[in-house]
Amino acid sequence: MPLKETIETEYKNALKAKDKSKISTYRLILSSIKDLEISNRSGPNKKETDDEDIKKLLKKMVKQRSESIDIYKKNNREDLLEIEENEYEILTSFLPKQLGDEETKEICKEIISKIGASSIKDMGKVMGELKKQHADEIDFAKAGTVIKELLNTK
Repeated sequence: MPLKETIETEYKNALKAKDKSKISTYRLILSSIKDLEISNRSGPNKKETDDEDIKKLLKKMVKQRSESIDIYKKNNREDLLEIEENEYEILTSFLPKQLGDEETKEICKEIISKIGASSIKDMGKVMGELKKQHADEIDFAKAGTVIKELLNTK
């Protein structure tokens, strides 16, 4: 089932269950998808919105939520923190499972040795290879930090 249909089904289930927090989050997601579809239909690069486009949108929304969560934690805003964490959980449930820190580090080590990266100048090559092989399963913000660490110790 396409990702948009899955989200719409979850939205309908939330409506039936009268779960206000889920309803508002699903509306937010569906509204963003509709905006994406409109922008994809107009302009010079007209195309159908596919699951990959929706995943990119969801990743962007997840990143925004995680930044907000950090800010709310620093400022002791428990009320807002809870809302953002709920949205974060719902958004990540539609994305492929992200690898943990250890798995990310191992994959980065493998790619660095595979392409023979020796200095920080090779970071772009490593990131490019990482994106080719593990686009959906790695948090590239974490991976960037890990790669810098590994290349600086060489």
